[in-house]
Amino acid sequence: MQPTLKQCSAFVLAALAMAGAQADTVIVNANGYTLNTKGELVQFAALAFDDQGKILAVGSAAEVAAKAPGARQVDVQGRTVLPGLIDAHGHVFGLGQMLTQLDLSQTSSLPDALKAIGDYARANPGTGWLRGRGWNQENWKLGRFPTALDVDAVVSDRPVWFERVDGHAGWANSRALEAAGITDKTPDPAGGKIMRDANGKATGVLVDAAKELVVKVLPAQTEAEGRKVLDRALAEMARVGLTGAHDAGLGVAEDRLYRAYADQGKLTARIYGMIGGTGGDFDALAKNGPLKTYGKDMYALRAVKLYSDGALGSRGAALIKPYSDEPHSHGLLFYKTSEMDAMMKKAMARGYQVNVHAIGDAGNHQILDIYQKELAATKSAAQRHRIEHAQVVTQADIGRFKTLGIIPSMQPTHATSDKNMAENRVGPERIKGAYAWRSFLHQGSRIACGSDFPVESPNPFFGIHAAVTRQDASGQPIAGWYPNQAMSLKEAFRCFTLDAAYAGHAENSLGSLEPGKWADFIVVDQDLFKVSPYDIYKTGVLQTWVAGKAVYSR
Repeated sequence: MQPTLKQCSAFVLAALAMAGAQADTVIVNANGYTLNTKGELVQFAALAFDDQGKILAVGSAAEVAAKAPGARQVDVQGRTVLPGLIDAHGHVFGLGQMLTQLDLSQTSSLPDALKAIGDYARANPGTGWLRGRGWNQENWKLGRFPTALDVDAVVSDRPVWFERVDGHAGWANSRALEAAGITDKTPDPAGGKIMRDANGKATGVLVDAAKELVVKVLPAQTEAEGRKVLDRALAEMARVGLTGAHDAGLGVAEDRLYRAYADQGKLTARIYGMIGGTGGDFDALAKNGPLKTYGKDMYALRAVKLYSDGALGSRGAALIKPYSDEPHSHGLLFYKTSEMDAMMKKAMARGYQVNVHAIGDAGNHQILDIYQKELAATKSAAQRHRIEHAQVVTQADIGRFKTLGIIPSMQPTHATSDKNMAENRVGPERIKGAYAWRSFLHQGSRIACGSDFPVESPNPFFGIHAAVTRQDASGQPIAGWYPNQAMSLKEAFRCFTLDAAYAGHAENSLGSLEPGKWADFIVVDQDLFKVSPYDIYKTGVLQTWVAGKAVYSR
């Protein structure tokens, strides 16, 4: 039975009295919702926390006030209060870069994009690289990828490099190809593809590992630039109500900044870091083993991010059978199974959670096979290994997630963004195992939800809306896209709170508003549990609090 407000508050207030703790601040006049340790939805009217930002009591206004004499009161005037939301898969520095570079995500056609590029070039004169992100040829209804010649028409005097919306392809002009030493005779690297025309000429689009040919010649980011990028990302995360994010792939430079920001009190969201790969950065960062907590739980570095394959939109996702709309292609597995096995085992044996990007059914199958082999060998099940995206999975392999204890880390807005091309890519049968949230939930898997920002918006209410309605913000399709795979509102709320926290080994300190946990919460402008599901995405954040301190106010 769901506990009543009185039962919940009486319990926590008794604990408060026994502990003899002193409340510093009380949030009053709240229309509050949280999940409890059993995953039940509980309402509250007041919230008390100490001067360290730890929650002491949650309950009715009278009961909390009686146990918090002299505490500062913050009246939220009947607004809805929720636990801070956690994005279980984002790219924090990528978000900051998008906010400081050219964003092509809202362009509706190739001419529209070229105009934006031309305007950006004129607004940023000089000889250095022009960079941006967000283009999607599917939204342009172009029927092909853009080319170097297309962008040469507006910028030919300096190199340009624009990453596709999913980050798995890049678009260069001729000057950029020249700077990277790419010619028509340059071979495709392992795990990558140089797009070519019918005559074998490099067109300017580089997929997956081929991107590195350009990336390695880009100017290195300075520490000052890194700080600017991180500042912009943290500000945007606070604005949309994210009090935590799992950063899917970082290196020595990013780790250094996160620690510095935690030391300086500038880290306004809790970061759960994944080291990018098991190469040099891993060797440097893993010398002392996983960093389970740093700076009062503001930072952790106890996971590794690996890639099995590419993305569906650029046909880089690895499929068991060919693409339905490109029968000569299966996509790309980035590594031979023996190579991937060695990387996963290396990280698992060192005590790290292993989180592997797998989009296609072949990519997911490869990784599940390796988990099946190495979980026993490394005795690392307690590390809560994950598959990131788990986007197109065979019906048989969905069941293996539960059997092996692998967490599906999924992004609801990927479904509503990909609906215009996904079934074309995989056909009517394979789509049944794609974006299959209900299938995972039905078998008892915990889904950790995120956005994959900046691939998608970091706004978690967009994700909750997509999870519940299977619709985009324009309400399409009217009945929802494969609505049989939708989540309930409580399930969607949980996957951005308790289960995202669980996927980061933090369910005892984050993910709900309960005594002993951090006072990470948000105040929003509508009641998430009373508005129409179709209006969830309209939810606006009024305040964001982390460890009992306001880090954003609208």
